[in-house]
Amino acid sequence: MLNYPQIDPVALSLGPFEFADRVIGPLQIHWYGIMYLLAFACAWMLAMRNSQRPWSPVAKTQVEDLIVYGAWGVILGGRFGYMLFYSADKWLDDPGMIIRIWEGGMSFHGGLIGVVLALMLYGRKHKIGFLSLADFVAPLVPTGLFFGRLGNFIGQELWGRPSDVPWAMLFPADPQQLTRHPSQLYEALLEGALLFLIINWYARKPRLFGQISGLFLILYGVFRFAVEFVRQPDPQFANQSPLFEWLGWMTRGQALCIPMILLGLWFMRASLRQLASRNA
Repeated sequence: MLNYPQIDPVALSLGPFEFADRVIGPLQIHWYGIMYLLAFACAWMLAMRNSQRPWSPVAKTQVEDLIVYGAWGVILGGRFGYMLFYSADKWLDDPGMIIRIWEGGMSFHGGLIGVVLALMLYGRKHKIGFLSLADFVAPLVPTGLFFGRLGNFIGQELWGRPSDVPWAMLFPADPQQLTRHPSQLYEALLEGALLFLIINWYARKPRLFGQISGLFLILYGVFRFAVEFVRQPDPQFANQSPLFEWLGWMTRGQALCIPMILLGLWFMRASLRQLASRNA
């Protein structure tokens, strides 16, 4: 068994300050927010490098605009997606929780929808085809997933199911105080590090439109689907089976991965059909 390292979710606390006879603060900087800053910084550096490739659809001067569009898509889509997919009842009772991002609660699938919408707007502005743009963005995403899962680990959220494996971990925030899979770290390694290596290796050469983004959707969906078997289901869905927890075993996260995998396969098939029609 491993003990959870004592990590304060607040990385830096400043103040309180006195201003105009009022006390302000303390101002707290959370590790969760720092993880997002690191994610966007890495995406910007990778985009700047990849924009210099001869086949890049995005010019170096357009990268900053792309990162801004993507950041808004991730934040708004991720938060709205979490509220809609995972916490609709709580959101209705407390509408203000949607802006309290520092408390955790971001949905990758919602963030993906947000990024898709952002790319559509960006592509229209700069006259860039959607699939070409999606292929450019896909290699930038895994580093964000890596830092995001580290943020989940530091915030002691989205831990795994009870387990007695040698690396099972005891999380202080767990009310049951059971040793669990550190599933956040599994996802950081699979959806972050491994996916980064595979997608960026595949994208080092020009590919047919849709192949890079299609491969990303497939691999993310497969990795996330696999980790869900050892990740603790969201408590609000523990006893819910009719739609998302099919047959009593499929989690909501797994159900949301299925259309991603199918869409990725469709992208790959469509690009191969495009090649076949050219050679016909």
